[in-house]
Parts: sequence; structure tokens; C-alpha cells
Amino acid sequence: MTMLKELDKYENLGTPKFFCELFNQLNHAQEAWTRDHVKGYFYNRIVDNQSVFDGCLSFAEVIGAVTINENGFISLNPSLAPSLVNEKYLANKLLNMALETAKRDEIFYEIFSPKNISYDIVYKLIQIDRASFPFRFANFRKLLTDFGFLYLHPDKNIKKYIINSKYRKLFDQELRPEIQRRKLGIEELEKLLEQRQIYGEEAENFAFVYEKKRLAAHPGLGNIEIVSAYDIGAGYDIVSYADIQSTELNRFVEVKSFSGVPSFHWSRNEMDVARLKRDSYFLYLIDRDKMTDSEYSPTMISNPYELIINNEEWLKRVEGYFIMKK
Repeated sequence: MTMLKELDKYENLGTPKFFCELFNQLNHAQEAWTRDHVKGYFYNRIVDNQSVFDGCLSFAEVIGAVTINENGFISLNPSLAPSLVNEKYLANKLLNMALETAKRDEIFYEIFSPKNISYDIVYKLIQIDRASFPFRFANFRKLLTDFGFLYLHPDKNIKKYIINSKYRKLFDQELRPEIQRRKLGIEELEKLLEQRQIYGEEAENFAFVYEKKRLAAHPGLGNIEIVSAYDIGAGYDIVSYADIQSTELNRFVEVKSFSGVPSFHWSRNEMDVARLKRDSYFLYLIDRDKMTDSEYSPTMISNPYELIINNEEWLKRVEGYFIMKK
């Protein structure tokens, strides 16, 4: 049974304050505690405006924060003892343990699916649709908000949660690789060669470094992002600045890798975004045979919808149709 399915029957999975108090009691208890001890200790208590703690102990056990032996005695994971001096420190430790467990859960990737994740270029934050969390997993959503991993989008009209920038590194290192691996889908993964994926990622990283160098003196350099790592529907790979004077992110870069004669696949979505963004949309054509040359610069095409689609110098070939009965 997966973690989320195992815990979906509970109302409350716990808060940092609850676990800090519980674990301190377990750590200093003169005798081993059982579930009854925990229920008795928190009976008729309100912690973080919560009076129901039905799933807290089960959650702690699932992520390895505690173990419960065959006699029902609870033991605290020794690695957590140093964290008990500070509630925030403990919360961070538990969140890491929770996500480490969740990332092995298939249901987790139904929630944190590539189709639910996007990038807000105004606030420069990763976001996830509120509707991503089915009602049965509302307790997990609440856990992530109580622990500060998620918070509501600052614009109340946007129905999304923001992934706390404090945990951006955790998200990028622990969760994004698997989310990104799944973004192509099973059918596409079977069609595409692994080498082609590698070429694409290498080209995106090259273009990202190139943009950093091109705009080295820009005060907002840290805002340049490989958006495709989070948002599969953006229609471009990198968001950047047009020049040093730009005060907002206004260059949208789609990266294409090639070897020999410039050639690439251009999706309908990418073409639509290029048509709408016009001069602020760029194709960066990167010759992977020259990427190791320190003096090499990509071919940059602004407003490619006009300059390529309507240009006879580029050969266009239809490789598929969307078919629907009238």
C-alpha cells in the first residue's frame, strides 16, 4: 500500500508544533509510551487550532520518524533528537522525511504531475493547481501547507499553491528529476530515443549558461529560469531578459538542438506561443557539435513564427495529424 493511500482515512496528519511536543515527550519519558499514552496526553487538547490528531502517529511511523514494536511501544528515531531544540528545525527534518517517502508513491505523482505544475514569471515561483489535490488527500495538502512547503498564491484570483522558495532546492534535487522523467508520458517515452532527451537537456543548459553570460551585469540575473523543468505547457524552455535595461522578464526562449544542418521538431503549442509573443519569442538553435567551443554562440531567431513558417528557405514537413470524426 502506498503512503498516501495508507493515510487517506485520517483527518489530521499533524503540525510542527504537535510533533515537537510529542517527540519531546517521547524523548524524555521515563517509560515507553504506547498509542494510549499519546491519546491520553493530547486528550481534550487544542494544538494549532486542531483537536483531532487521528493520523499523526501513523504518519510519523510511515515516514520513519517513530517505530512501534509488536508490544505497541513507541520509539523515536534517534536522528531526530538533535532537532527537538527548535520547532522549525524539526519541521524541516520531518518535511524532508515525508517527501523522501512520498516520492516513492505513485499517487504522489498524480498530484505533482507535470500537467499540474507551472511557473509564474511575475512572482518567479513554481506553482501547482489547487485542484491537483483530490478531496481524499486533503489531509496531505494541509500537511504540506502547515509545514510551509506550500502556501496560497498571493493573487487570490489565481487558484494555485506556491512551492515555498525556501524548499526550492529540496524540490529541485529530490522531486523534479522524477517529475521531469514522467512529463513525456509512457507513449512518448517509448517513441523518443533516450539520446534525444539528453541532447535536449544539454542544449537547454548551454542556452541557460549563455543567457547568464549575455546578461552578466543584469541585477535580476537570478530570475533567469529553465521554465521547462517545471512547466511542460509553457511553450518555451527559458525565460530571460531582452537586454541589460529590461526590468521585466521579456525574452522567451525555445531551445532546439541539432547536428549538421539546422533542423528541429516544433510542437503546435510552441508555435502558438511563438505567434502570440512575436518579437519577444526566440528560437535558439544550438549545434551540439560546437557546444564545447567557448566562443560559440547559438543561432537566435526572433519572432520565428513569421521568419520560419512563412519563409521558403525552411523546409516544413507534416509528420502527424490530429484526427476527429465530424
